Amino acid sequence: MSRSRKVSVSRRSFIAGTAAALGLPAIAGAQPAAVKVGIIHPVTGFVAYNGQQGRLGATMAVEDVNKAGGIKAMGGARLEALLGDSQSKVEVGVSEVEKMNEAGVAAYIGCFQSPVGIAASQAAAKYNTPFLIDVGASDLLVTRGLKNVFRLKPGFGACVDQGIAALGALNEAAGKPARSAVIVHESGEFGTGTAKLLAGKLPSVGIEAKELIGHDNPTRNFDNVALRIRSMAPDLVIMSNYQNEYVLLARTLHQQKVNLAGLFSVLGGGFNYKFVKELPDVAQYMMDTNHWFNPKSEKAQALKKRVEAGGALFTFEVYLAYSTVMLLADALEHAGSADKAKLTTALEASTFKAELLPYGPTKFVNGQNQGGRAAVMQALKGDIEVIAPPEFASAKAVFPKPKFG
Repeated sequence: MSRSRKVSVSRRSFIAGTAAALGLPAIAGAQPAAVKVGIIHPVTGFVAYNGQQGRLGATMAVEDVNKAGGIKAMGGARLEALLGDSQSKVEVGVSEVEKMNEAGVAAYIGCFQSPVGIAASQAAAKYNTPFLIDVGASDLLVTRGLKNVFRLKPGFGACVDQGIAALGALNEAAGKPARSAVIVHESGEFGTGTAKLLAGKLPSVGIEAKELIGHDNPTRNFDNVALRIRSMAPDLVIMSNYQNEYVLLARTLHQQKVNLAGLFSVLGGGFNYKFVKELPDVAQYMMDTNHWFNPKSEKAQALKKRVEAGGALFTFEVYLAYSTVMLLADALEHAGSADKAKLTTALEASTFKAELLPYGPTKFVNGQNQGGRAAVMQALKGDIEVIAPPEFASAKAVFPKPKFG
């Protein structure tokens, strides 16, 4: 004699099951699947601080999207951050992409370092997964013909053009105190590429590049570099380095009292609030062309207060990663789906408004946002002020800088 087994089925479950069987919409209250986002940064290794700041900005944005109701076009689907550590190594960044692909990510965001971003986005291209660059500066990221790569911020080509134009205008207004420069750069793709562009464009504003000096990462001592610079007596030192080397070089030049009309950088990895607050005398009067927030944006100022209230500094990694997550969320809204092809199409057509940044309208051409632009900042009295472009300026530049006693 067979025994029957009773299964209790609620009215809600019965209706939901029937709706699914008939292909009808799910009942109200059903939770849509989360959209998995791979977020890869170097939170350990020689650029760990920068990576940790990027992760902070990205996770704050994910939190804000979810608190605001998730992706509304997808029934309120939440973003789920899968966090990866590239360890500042190319091969580890690629490994993180592979692991996250198996976990079913809809898109990636990363990776701070250009070499890691180049390799990681290439790996993601095998799966046609969108890869949004938050900080990487190399233009190789968007010139390889990959359809899955998108960068909201400007690359080093645009930043160099904008920085050189600003430096030329500044020098002209001051009576041309700068006629020569030495460029000190890290020896990777980021620093070498930036240095070559700078050397080629400086003559257009009447400044000769006397020498390009490359250095390894990490470098523990810049005494000999400072001596070489002193012997060449340039008017400017132009720097393109990551955090630790940037700060160490600036500190060495200050300690050795090398007189210059100015220290200028394009995408100076160490020009941030951490540097200015910890070493205000060293940072004083230094200038940098870099990614910066719009000081006149109420939303940027509000986010800055939140970050600082949590004990962190509002560095460019934070608001670039935050804005990149918001770009992704906006694209998901327009796609109405986490389908990779639809999401890529939505990113290609994006008109996302980057409210935190001093940008023009978003328009992607071959993966590069044409509206992205850098700002020129100067460290003044323990703070960082925007000195160009004029419509975003918060202070007037001090140039040339005063000489040592």
